[in-house]
Amino acid sequence: MQRVSKADAQSVVEIISSDKAKTEAYCDMQHLGERLERAYQERNLKQADELLQKIDTMGKTLGPEYVALIDRLEMLDPEKDKLGAEIMFELTALNRLCTR
Repeated sequence: MQRVSKADAQSVVEIISSDKAKTEAYCDMQHLGERLERAYQERNLKQADELLQKIDTMGKTLGPEYVALIDRLEMLDPEKDKLGAEIMFELTALNRLCTR
């Protein structure tokens, strides 16, 4: 599998932020992620599984570049890997677009 790069993240941010429907889907995914975290904290595994499936499905609507980035990003630890931290920083630009 190809290593992820900061340029990959920048490209994904540009693709998603320039498309209103993709931006809305990304923001919806962020809100589902918050619900997923609560479901795990409450040990509600059925709800967590349902939310994971929704997030996965929505992620695919963001395009193959996003899916590839996320797949490759899972191999990095943002807390220990400088590149992982830089990529997560790039993705925060998308989070700022989510105003709900």
